[in-house]
Amino acid sequence: MKRILLFFLLLIGFNACRSSKDYLERTDADKALQDAVKRINKNSNDENAVNAIPELYKNISKTHLSQIESLNKSGDIQRWDKIIGHYEDLQQAYNSIITSPPAFKLVTPVSYATQLTETKEGAAEAYYQLGLTELEKPGRDAAKRAYTYFKKSGKYVPDYKDSRQKADQAFENGMVNVLVNPVQDNSFFFNSGWGNYGYNYGNEYFQQNLVRELNSRNDRYPANFFTEYEARRDNVQPDWIVDLILRNLDVPMPVNNTYSRNVNAQVQSGTDTSGKPIYQTVYATVQVTRRSFTANAHLELNIKDLATRKTISYRNFREDYRWEQEQANYTGDSRALSSQDWQLINNAQTYVPRKEEVLNELYRKIYPEVLRNIRMAVEW
Repeated sequence: MKRILLFFLLLIGFNACRSSKDYLERTDADKALQDAVKRINKNSNDENAVNAIPELYKNISKTHLSQIESLNKSGDIQRWDKIIGHYEDLQQAYNSIITSPPAFKLVTPVSYATQLTETKEGAAEAYYQLGLTELEKPGRDAAKRAYTYFKKSGKYVPDYKDSRQKADQAFENGMVNVLVNPVQDNSFFFNSGWGNYGYNYGNEYFQQNLVRELNSRNDRYPANFFTEYEARRDNVQPDWIVDLILRNLDVPMPVNNTYSRNVNAQVQSGTDTSGKPIYQTVYATVQVTRRSFTANAHLELNIKDLATRKTISYRNFREDYRWEQEQANYTGDSRALSSQDWQLINNAQTYVPRKEEVLNELYRKIYPEVLRNIRMAVEW
């Protein structure tokens, strides 16, 4: 009996050690401490959490303080983000324990609120000084860096010094006037003399839509967009120019493809002497003619700095547009036909979209990517 009792005591002790070891062996010690504190809040006598919390807190403190010491020796500006992250983890551990009576009995945590505040102030000052340095430099790239630094400074300490006003100044310094040209057609379609019903309208509409949508979001990036007419009307000297060139447009003639399928149905042919319906199977052959083509277009996007002739962005976009139409006739018993079969048989439409309409469809598919890439070129 004593042996059995001893065995159970050893088993309980082994399980307790193993469970507390589970907490200690986790790769994320901060999360393990939070879980252990939650556990002990539910059950203050939970041996696994009781055993793990002191060791977890000691390990967490040692690890984070060691990392902070190492980072403080670095001259990298990004060290501030990492140091603040470590102090925030230490303070979270402090807050978890100090607000948990059973955990507070096990550990006397250290508050790092003062160090966290001082570090954020140090980060705000460091980024502010970098912003001032970049603000004195010419060029949009320097203005972008200055803007980013002043924003960082204000993030750590809200409205630090005059960081908001300095960020606005950097934003204005980085402002560019962008001229968006209409689509220039260098494709065979334009040179081949095909009809241009709605065609020029499509090219200008593409341009005008871009200018309108880009200007609707320009509070997110320092850029104003103009058509050539608007730039001339407002006496604006463009800094960048956006060229849109249709390099290739292939709209092939429709191809006919004919196939047939056999169909059947059960239909009532009468009744027997008892009035029970009699069914028979009827058959028909549906002959379908499918007319189709797949058109494609290649549009080139080229954004240039007019002063330096430097290419800001260059992209090629390719899109396809597929059109098809089916018509049918049949032989055999019409009663075998389904409603879908009749739709094809009654489809007398022979309209084929004009090439201008196909181009408009291709433009509609290309447009979102062009818009996105211009925004990426000007965004900060």
